[in-house]
Amino acid sequence: MMHSWRMGLMAIVCCLGVATPALAQGDAQGDAAAGKERFYTCMGCHGIPEYNNAYPTYHVPKIGGQHAAYIVSALKEYRSGAREHATMHAQASSLSDEDIQNIAAFLSQQKPE
Repeated sequence: MMHSWRMGLMAIVCCLGVATPALAQGDAQGDAAAGKERFYTCMGCHGIPEYNNAYPTYHVPKIGGQHAAYIVSALKEYRSGAREHATMHAQASSLSDEDIQNIAAFLSQQKPE
């Protein structure tokens, strides 16, 4: 029998919409194969282990294995300018909603590095 505090915690997690990584990967609604093709230009920064931008110097995150919903949200915010980053805005501004869903599907299926 499950302790009542565990059941309460599970209820809170479900109500908040918190997903496990396995569930989050299932949220990807795009075409991963098409996303892999569209992600090709992103590999120059996000696909290089331990990559740092030259100027200004900052670590470029590896995003493989990230939740699809996060990728979709981030790319749409870069595209709209709500998230400020000139390079990411330039890259995301050419993406359609379908492209974003496809990229999210591809990335959510990758193993984090």
